[in-house]
Amino acid sequence: MSQSMSQHRVTHADFTITRVYDAAPARVYAAFADAEAKRRWFYCHPEWQVEHDLDFRPGGRETVRTGPGVGTDGGATGSGGTVHLCEALYHDTVPGQRIVWSYAMHLDAQRISVSLVTVQLEAEDHGRTRLTFTEQGAYLDGWTDVAGREEGTRIGLDNLAQDLRRQQAA
Repeated sequence: MSQSMSQHRVTHADFTITRVYDAAPARVYAAFADAEAKRRWFYCHPEWQVEHDLDFRPGGRETVRTGPGVGTDGGATGSGGTVHLCEALYHDTVPGQRIVWSYAMHLDAQRISVSLVTVQLEAEDHGRTRLTFTEQGAYLDGWTDVAGREEGTRIGLDNLAQDLRRQQAA
């Protein structure tokens, strides 16, 4: 095998996170489906600027550009900060029950991973929802920070709980 071929490796990893929310499945589903609602909770670094486009339907795409290298208008600041780009494709959406999408994650121009995500929503007693989030990832060329990806996802899902509580109180 040539030197250049040996440098291109893939690490496969997956994680599953389960949460129970004090909201009906339709409300939890809407928090993913509605662009304005998703902007309130999705990001794990609230101090970063965000450019976000969402077309939530099978075949629809989502693009999130964020990071210390993104300016207030969504453009590069020139500060040398890293731009995090997530490009997603929705494969399956069943209102109040299931969402399946794949996404590629980039740091600046380098693709670092490609993942498949499944979110399952199940009604529980007292109007609650059990959310099961499963991500199956292919981490590319030495990018193996699965723990960091899982931590960021946990932060987002915790933010979702807070947002659902705020919306219920309003």
